[in-house]
Amino acid sequence: MKPHMGRIWRNRLALTLATCSALLGLALLFIILYDIIRHGLSSLNLELLTEDPAGPMGGGGLKGAFLGQGLLTLVATLVGAPLGVLAGTYIAEYGRDKKISKAFISLCDLAMSLPSIVVGIFVYSLLVKPFGGFNGWAGAAALAIIMIPLVTRTTETMLAMVPWTLREAALALGSSYSQVIIKIVYRKAASGILTGILLAIARVAGETAPLMFTSFNNNHFELALGKPVASVTVTVFQYAGSPYETWIDQAWAAALVVTVVVLLLNILGRLAVKWRF
Repeated sequence: MKPHMGRIWRNRLALTLATCSALLGLALLFIILYDIIRHGLSSLNLELLTEDPAGPMGGGGLKGAFLGQGLLTLVATLVGAPLGVLAGTYIAEYGRDKKISKAFISLCDLAMSLPSIVVGIFVYSLLVKPFGGFNGWAGAAALAIIMIPLVTRTTETMLAMVPWTLREAALALGSSYSQVIIKIVYRKAASGILTGILLAIARVAGETAPLMFTSFNNNHFELALGKPVASVTVTVFQYAGSPYETWIDQAWAAALVVTVVVLLLNILGRLAVKWRF
């Protein structure tokens, strides 16, 4: 066999293995989605989104869980997104080529790879145990901590892609560096930063483990963050493990709603990237 024929066959083998792996991953994904849709659609109704829990005997909905999940995600976004954008701005603009910025990047990469349950335990020891009980503030803080490194890395990457000549031109016209960042650099990188925020929201919207250690759950409609707050993900976890058929059906329906919301957020992020680039 000629040497180049060996390379051709090795290339074909690698391509075949890569294609089979991709098809296997897609097949597993579609099986999961099909299972969620098949079980969730049969139990999805308006009462699920508009009524309070009515017990395991039938009826009722998960209004408090959906509102609580939205509130926790909103508070986490209001805290985590600005902090992440500011941290990414420092790394990309003020800390360029500095060792401390490289250390921050390494810490962000490490934080993104940490299991979310570790964040939940950390916040539990910081904001739950010292204050004597589970509370919504701790849940929002846990989600914000998960969100910050994602937004930071996205912001740093997007700002680094803005040509340095634009900054130099604006500085030559007499603008201050802060004006250059706000009026020029942020505008050029706005859609990329927005994409990172949307993807971070999609990430925390499906988290369960950190909320089990922080906001816990609440069977009643409660939006006061100083008390335990209901969330869809924890409710799905509890209902799915219950012996009651009604709760299991509602868990499937709630899982379908969460899946659709996360999917829509990812699609919005992809569209923002396509629109920008």
